[in-house]
Amino acid sequence: MPLTAADNPQRTEKLLRAAKILERMEPQLRQEIDRLRTQYGKGPHLRILYFGNHPPAILFKNAQLEVARRLHIEAGDRSCDWDHDGPDQVKQIITQWNQDAHVHGIFVHQPLPPQLDAQDISMLIDPQKDVEGIHPQNSARRFFARARIGSCTALAVMELIDEALRRSGDTLEGKEAVVVGHSEIVGRPVGMLLLDRLATTTVCHVATKRLEEHVRRADVLVVAVGKPRFIKGAWIKQGAVVIDVGINMVGGKVVGDVDFDAARERAGYLTPVPGGVGPVTVMMVMKNTVEAFKLQHGAA
Repeated sequence: MPLTAADNPQRTEKLLRAAKILERMEPQLRQEIDRLRTQYGKGPHLRILYFGNHPPAILFKNAQLEVARRLHIEAGDRSCDWDHDGPDQVKQIITQWNQDAHVHGIFVHQPLPPQLDAQDISMLIDPQKDVEGIHPQNSARRFFARARIGSCTALAVMELIDEALRRSGDTLEGKEAVVVGHSEIVGRPVGMLLLDRLATTTVCHVATKRLEEHVRRADVLVVAVGKPRFIKGAWIKQGAVVIDVGINMVGGKVVGDVDFDAARERAGYLTPVPGGVGPVTVMMVMKNTVEAFKLQHGAA
């Protein structure tokens, strides 16, 4: 059965808007940060590295700086030249931040220029400062469900799914979950987190045959492929929870990977784009920064 039904009287709003989740999370996180600042005489410090004039990365970076300011997290950013800065320059920056005891979290924006390898860059970051949750050590801990710092986007996806569960009064256990996209920062970690919650999970990718058939079975559908309106509304199971991670520019507008207008007619719960996964991901970066601070200070 889907997580929600069309005649469920408790389902008053099918859009999973980030604003409602942040209203709950932000005061709790700010309170914890203020407590840590009182206890240790200092608070978390985040550093952000981004490349070139890439509008989505700049928007995300600016949102991170604004949320950090509201939460009383010290934060700073540094840009690298897309065409000219290579592995040596990036390694120097990250090594400096790794060695700086004042810096507790490091976030490197993607996409990366072609002269840089994402896996190589992720391995440069101190795993205790890896607030995106992409270092191999953190990925391995996630496999055993022991990671204190998880993939920030994957954690945001799960928070939005949990919001739908709170509204519906249902659980993930035994539900059909389908993830479209198997990237290391979204699809794969989301798949692991869904498995941890005992959802029957399928991860689809570029070689998947009959994608539509997989999507039609999904009680929970997570899409992260970077293709505008790739998932058709007619494919959505009636009452399904649909989490759209995609951010695409079409005609000057930001759209997701799901055909939103058509999907809205069938989904039980659905994230808007913008205003869904993105802002919650920013908050998860901050939550991971706090967790990194606690790890580095031996706090539980």
